[in-house]
Amino acid sequence: MGKVQQVGKTYHRIQPFIEIMDCTLRDGEQTSGVSFLPHEKLQIARMLLRDVNVDRIEVASARVSEGEKDAVKMICRYANQIGMLGKVEVLGFVDGRLSIDWIDSCGGKVVNLLAKGSLKHCTHQLHKTVDEHIEEIRRSVGYAAGKGMDVNLYLEDWSNGMKDSPDYVYSMVDALRDTGIKRFMLPDTLGIMNPLQAIEYFRKMLKRYPDLHFDFHAHNDYDLAVSNSLGAVLCGAKGLHVTVNGLGERCGNAPLSSVQVILKDQFHATTSINENRLNDLSRLVEGYSGIAIAPNQPVVGENVFTQVAGVHADGDNKKNLYCNDLVPERFGRKREYALGKTSGRANISRNLQELGLELTPEQTQKVTRRITELGDRKEVVTQEDLPFIVSDVLKHTASEDRVKLMGYMVSLAYGLKPIASVKVEIDGREYAADATGDGQYDAFVKALRKIYKDKLDRTFPTLANYAVSIPPGGRTDALVQTVITWRNGDKLMRTRGLDADQTEAAIKATIKMLNMI
Repeated sequence: MGKVQQVGKTYHRIQPFIEIMDCTLRDGEQTSGVSFLPHEKLQIARMLLRDVNVDRIEVASARVSEGEKDAVKMICRYANQIGMLGKVEVLGFVDGRLSIDWIDSCGGKVVNLLAKGSLKHCTHQLHKTVDEHIEEIRRSVGYAAGKGMDVNLYLEDWSNGMKDSPDYVYSMVDALRDTGIKRFMLPDTLGIMNPLQAIEYFRKMLKRYPDLHFDFHAHNDYDLAVSNSLGAVLCGAKGLHVTVNGLGERCGNAPLSSVQVILKDQFHATTSINENRLNDLSRLVEGYSGIAIAPNQPVVGENVFTQVAGVHADGDNKKNLYCNDLVPERFGRKREYALGKTSGRANISRNLQELGLELTPEQTQKVTRRITELGDRKEVVTQEDLPFIVSDVLKHTASEDRVKLMGYMVSLAYGLKPIASVKVEIDGREYAADATGDGQYDAFVKALRKIYKDKLDRTFPTLANYAVSIPPGGRTDALVQTVITWRNGDKLMRTRGLDADQTEAAIKATIKMLNMI
């Protein structure tokens, strides 16, 4: 992969540059149940362009709705202000002037024209001959060019076209290569390819058209979207289409984070991506989409930088024997060591060290035994539980909380904002405050913030994530576990609370956090 260039008597391999086009706001929104509001689309677009530095973003399909039009206008206006309007692309259709006028009215300058890449789609969906379809595409391209717009062309169902009707694919590209189309974008629309086919088909395209720019757009029906994308790059594809968290129709598209790290680490390709914001971007899209990231999702999953087995922690203590190039700091994260029945003393020592707790080897062994017992009962043990486990195991009096909740009242009434009254004791002194909020818990936290800001002149940590889980079965009296992730300066911490009432569980997690800091 990559050309070889001789400099004097030394040969240097020129690493290829791969364009990354993110389709989260168009193809990702075709995920079942996902619909972004205009301001959410703008926030995602801002982060993609400004923070993660993708080369291009596809933000919508033309003529979908007025809300979609508002979103495209907002994104184009923002991109124009920062000099990146040429990176914003909108899917258009071969429908005369309708799509192009719609995109133009939004301020867009790049249209991704959707044409047919297989004979079956052309004849059975459009009911047109190849020549008729080509002529309509040429008219649309010419009209867009007349408005000063760039045109990229999707050959929809290209993978089936190469499998069943390659002559049709070639006739399309032969007839359109001289029209000024900037990129030919080749989708595996139904996700039917494997990496060997990706290599075979791209070799044929590049052999026949060595001077054209080809993108590859993968779907993940066989869980091969990333592999197929890399096969395409291996054979000369200059651009790849991705989505954040692998969102997309049916099984989704190739995930941005996975494609990036494999391109860089395995293929030594060059991209524009700023890796240390990938995790933040994934969390933003997770929140707006409502689609949770799997804990074992590479790079951005909750568990991917967590060592569970004690032998791994021991190896990390001895020259990082269980680390690879995917170090968490690269993505703005840190390595963690899980606590459970397989932890062993090395995991527990790491966590104690992180908390600043020093124990003798004998004391550590006793704590290890207790954590193993808890793990056998399937109880969840977190780093925040360690001080209490240590106190219990060593038969000390449980450490007294410096922050105590003396009382609270939260009210909820139809048509009115929730109200909270809170009284807490901090280092022996009582404080009280009232606040309104968007929900009962929000009102409770705002009352605490008042106390910390107005009466203690202290910064209150910000809420980074909030997750609620209940046992299977859906009983209304079931215990609720609330896990809250807090950001305190540059440090993240997680606390959890357990109660039959969701608000009470969140309040318990909050008081635990205040004692930690």
